[in-house]
Amino acid sequence: MKEINFFKAWVIFILFIPFSIAAQRIDTARTNIVNKNYNARKATLGSAILPGLGQAYNKKYWKIPIIYGALGTTSYLFVRNLKQYNDSRNAYILATDNDPSNDINIKEPYYSVKNQPDRIKDFRNQVRQNMDYCALWFLVFWGLNVVDATVDANFKSFDVGDNLSLHIKAGYSPLANTSGVSLVLKLGR
Repeated sequence: MKEINFFKAWVIFILFIPFSIAAQRIDTARTNIVNKNYNARKATLGSAILPGLGQAYNKKYWKIPIIYGALGTTSYLFVRNLKQYNDSRNAYILATDNDPSNDINIKEPYYSVKNQPDRIKDFRNQVRQNMDYCALWFLVFWGLNVVDATVDANFKSFDVGDNLSLHIKAGYSPLANTSGVSLVLKLGR
């Protein structure tokens, strides 16, 4: 049975997988000029201070609207939930104060349920939870902005010269006691 599986693996290897995949060639002289004057720490600190600044430093301008879209959406939702929280909090206070003369001050979505203050309280708690989630997601998106700038900045100095190559080799693994196909990445000469 092992011979049949090994034969199938070789057929797939020969028919569908090329023997060698070479890394892309790029103008190494231009790459070296860019890398000499490039500081990845600036991109990280820039994005930490002002979202999108690291992406601008990395010349990835298309990412800036995505970052501000995510941060702007969470900010908008936070402000909207804050307004709803304040309205529901005031409505709950007015509905539970046992003074019917000030019920006129309760805003409309809550005025219709002023005799059920528990519903107002549940809505207030739900909106408060949504505010917390908005603040959390804002911080997550800001952090992703910094991580993206850092990773992109570090890849700017990643060597993609002519001395890199990826080879597919068939061989025997003494550790697993099996034969198979492996990818070998050669760095340098």
